[in-house]
Amino acid sequence: RVIIGHDNILREYVTVNRGTVPGGGKTVIGHHNFLMAYVHVAHDCHLGNHLIMANAATLAGHITIGDHAVIGGLVGIHQFVRIGAYVMIGGCSAVVQDVPPFMRAAGGYRVKLYGVNSIGLKRHGFSNDRIAVLKRAYEAVFRSDHRMAEAIKRAKDEFKESADALEVLAFLEGSKRGVCRSVGKDQEDED
Repeated sequence: RVIIGHDNILREYVTVNRGTVPGGGKTVIGHHNFLMAYVHVAHDCHLGNHLIMANAATLAGHITIGDHAVIGGLVGIHQFVRIGAYVMIGGCSAVVQDVPPFMRAAGGYRVKLYGVNSIGLKRHGFSNDRIAVLKRAYEAVFRSDHRMAEAIKRAKDEFKESADALEVLAFLEGSKRGVCRSVGKDQEDED
């Protein structure tokens, strides 16, 4: 079955597939979402609240998207991928691995992370201090000389007071498909 929350806008030619028995039996679209023309939501997807999906964004089956995410036009997302809350994915991108909460991702086939979605977070009322902590946590994990598991372990100790950073770290630990990699520091743009 398909469950669609209230105050959603689904524009022309949006398609939403019903859930499958092996996948839990339901496809869920939360509340206050905007799905532009030609968006496709496949079976067993779970979309949060306050999402924006631009024209022809396409979700394969079993995808989970957190609240307040923005998915650019012509983005394709592989089955079983998780997209965290407050993520911004640039248009014409292919997402084949998980994108952690609060991040920006873009870049053709196999998107890469471009750091924290600072502008999006400011628009949602995040303080400069909260954003700064997320940036430091990002650096601690994705710029570390350690393997991911060790970098996460160290970051958990360093950022134990930040619920936002701990959310990112828990997301990373829970990944089954792997996590998008970060671009080099010299390729990130400042915001």
